[in-house]
Amino acid sequence: MLLQEFLENTSERLPQKTALIAGAARLTWGEIETRANRLARSLTGAGVEYGDRVAVLMDNSPETVISIFGILKADAVFVALNPTIKAEKLAYILDNCRATALITHSSKWSTAGGAAASAKSLRTVIVAGDPVEIEGASHAVLSWDDAAENGDISIPPRKAIDIDLASLIYTSGTTGNPKGVMLTHRNMVSASTSITTYLENVEDDIILSVLPLSFDYGLYQAIMAAQFGGTLVLERSFLYPYAVINLMKKERVTGLPIVPTISAILLQLEKLREESFPHLRYLTNTAAALPVSHILGLQEIFPDAAIYSMYGLTECKRVSYLPPSELKTRPTSVGRGMPNEQVYIVDEDDNVITAPDTLGELVVRGTNVMKGYWELPEETDRMLRPGPCPWEKVLYTGDLFTMDKDGYLYFLSRKDDIIKSRGEKVSPKEVESVLYEMPDIVEAAVVGVEDEILGEAVKAFVVLKEGSTRTGKEILAWCMKHLEDFMVPKTVEFRDSLPKTSSGKITKKEL
Repeated sequence: MLLQEFLENTSERLPQKTALIAGAARLTWGEIETRANRLARSLTGAGVEYGDRVAVLMDNSPETVISIFGILKADAVFVALNPTIKAEKLAYILDNCRATALITHSSKWSTAGGAAASAKSLRTVIVAGDPVEIEGASHAVLSWDDAAENGDISIPPRKAIDIDLASLIYTSGTTGNPKGVMLTHRNMVSASTSITTYLENVEDDIILSVLPLSFDYGLYQAIMAAQFGGTLVLERSFLYPYAVINLMKKERVTGLPIVPTISAILLQLEKLREESFPHLRYLTNTAAALPVSHILGLQEIFPDAAIYSMYGLTECKRVSYLPPSELKTRPTSVGRGMPNEQVYIVDEDDNVITAPDTLGELVVRGTNVMKGYWELPEETDRMLRPGPCPWEKVLYTGDLFTMDKDGYLYFLSRKDDIIKSRGEKVSPKEVESVLYEMPDIVEAAVVGVEDEILGEAVKAFVVLKEGSTRTGKEILAWCMKHLEDFMVPKTVEFRDSLPKTSSGKITKKEL
């Protein structure tokens, strides 16, 4: 099965049902299908071919959802990008995946325009919103209206099969450059099917998501809604919590995906305890485990809603979930492997650990496991290794867990130093590279520190050139200019020197 068939099947079955609510926009499944077909034909007409990569740089919007399905219908691979991405990183990704097309909004043109102009592979740019000024472009430029609002509405002919790539999701790498997680149609269909099975989703479900569609947790809300025929309510952020809460009540939302950052904000809204949410059926959490205090607080605010504590990573989407019935007895667990998946723990010698409560690395086996990292064979071989059966490779997560006698998992820590803040992965190397580019910074080291709201906060340790008067505010402003918002350090600490090993390498453990 192909991912876009979720949309095609649902639009045939429920063409007039409200599929998507975003601000003043309300689209039916039939309308999304029609526009996605038009966009697909525009893309192929502009030269996008089977297997080409098409980047999407937009805020959460109907156009983003239509773009994702339209790209798939064109037999291409969608690359959804964080809407706060900086021009340098966008240019790197466009070149790295050799994107042939970019779909963006005029509000992003200050970032997208220069990156698009420098991308050698780019042949077509589609811009929604107001017209933009383009001079000397080597690529064709189409308006969203021309690409998606007019033309043939029939389903385009297709070549793709389920082992073909559906998406590249770029995530921070240990080398500092983002790496593209290759996900096939089969990977994504499998993950969506497993998740909607244990959440028991039905077409009456109405899901509200404030998570970016570039973040796999947010992306799958749209994919899963298309699969079970529910309604997705999209918000751009959780910046105005009470506005989101009022929207929840107005639209009678039944499902709310959150990350610990959101739960921390919710728990600070004292008025919520006076509210009632009779329609809310469940909350889900991933990215980082919810503190027990958060779980208790959420149960107080939403007493009739089931809370699903989950664990996952982009390389396989989801790994485990804790049945809500187990939350009271195992509040610190992230559950057991989800349907159609096997998980186990290995020691440092790669032996499967059978003794309960023994620390080891978590390994995942299933059709949801990624194909690998885009054109990074060494990184791929580090994560995908031979499994129990001779025909397969399994995912070594790099995360340390224990498993109790009943098979429930407990996350302990990561083997590497990737920071998970606000549900996003942050590469310390990438932040350090930006810090080193600032005049007067001699040494820099970035680590993650525990934070009640962010899960982990990014902290920078800096050594300045002698006599420098640089301030922490100046350094943070520099980071804000050159990094996506979730990568910007929360705090900066000045040091006279940083601890080092005998070989001269900075050792972060002492920080």
